[in-house]
Amino acid sequence: MVRNAYRKVFSNKGSAGVDEQDWEQFQGNLSKNLYKLWNRMASGSYFPKPVKEVIIPKADGGKRKLGIPTISDRIAQEVVKAYLEPRLEAVFVVNSYGYRPQKSAHQALEKVRENARKYPWVIDMDIKSFFDEVSHELLMKAIDKHVDENWVKLYIRRWLQTPVQTKDGLVPKTGQGTPQGGVISPLLANLFLHYVLDKWLELTFPSVTFVRYADDVVVHCISEKQSHYVLEAIRRRLANCKLRLSEQKTKITYCQDYCRPIRKDYPKSFDFLGHSFKPMRKKSVKNDGVFLGFDGEMSMKARSRIIGEWREMNFQRNSSLTLQDLAKMLNTKSRGIINYYGKMNILAVSKLFRHLDLRLAKWVKNKFKSLKSSYKKANDWLRDIKLKYPTMFYHWQLNT
Repeated sequence: MVRNAYRKVFSNKGSAGVDEQDWEQFQGNLSKNLYKLWNRMASGSYFPKPVKEVIIPKADGGKRKLGIPTISDRIAQEVVKAYLEPRLEAVFVVNSYGYRPQKSAHQALEKVRENARKYPWVIDMDIKSFFDEVSHELLMKAIDKHVDENWVKLYIRRWLQTPVQTKDGLVPKTGQGTPQGGVISPLLANLFLHYVLDKWLELTFPSVTFVRYADDVVVHCISEKQSHYVLEAIRRRLANCKLRLSEQKTKITYCQDYCRPIRKDYPKSFDFLGHSFKPMRKKSVKNDGVFLGFDGEMSMKARSRIIGEWREMNFQRNSSLTLQDLAKMLNTKSRGIINYYGKMNILAVSKLFRHLDLRLAKWVKNKFKSLKSSYKKANDWLRDIKLKYPTMFYHWQLNT
């Protein structure tokens, strides 16, 4: 179990924890490190080290706190995760998609798209500080329902109680929170929300449907009245389970399309997993015309974030680079953007990459004095390169 967990954690790489031990150091004495971990877990003498706090800026200006365990602790968590996951997977509902085997963000997005065509009303929910406020008492109650093995429950309790190492010192846990960044945290979060929301929604409101990806949730309702009633019930349910909604980010949305009455008193769009669902012009298959549909595409937040990352790279001013250097620098990121956002709406992604082509043209102008006078000459030069080497930049393949 420890060897298999090591292989899984190693494939995901990741940074060092509070002990500053990286993968090169850990593998320098691999057999001894794995034996020590196995021996301690098997005897009950395994105690995790504090998790290292890492602050990640969010798109809305806020901050996300990640808790990074040490490499040994990540392997230990993977041991328990692999042991528990099959039995918990048999319990989880089909509308939960986050961090589950054979489930993906694209499946969740497609389900939201499908539901929006059937249900006119959406509750766009945001659970405030979910990973920081998960109740240990209620989580262990859910664990006790499915886990009889004392060694599993022992280590889960120890991970939940592990203090956080911040820049200001060691911060102890106070009966709530699970580190966002731990290997086992997504599984524990799914189990917690399975009972807080998933099963509760299915039993209490069988006429609504929902899609949940970790703590991102959208609930689809059949009427305006039902959406308000369900939202208020969810607010009470979360309060009973020691959670709360972010009132600024939670809203009711009307999915306006060509066959629904026009409403001007509700928002017409919501964001989910980096995509915006909103009314948009769609081509008709029957008569080559257009109609107003309700569909999804890359959100403006995601678009702005990516353009901001290109701007920070500032490669257009570095004339010492070659075109091949730029391709090597950009292609991995471009492939990820296209593979994730292009499945929902490739046209919006194509428009995004015009910004990248503009920056490449700026680089051409700075690189070659003969092309410095105009963007047209720089674009013509790039176009000729694109015709000869259409796969040099990954995003150039969008044109074909």
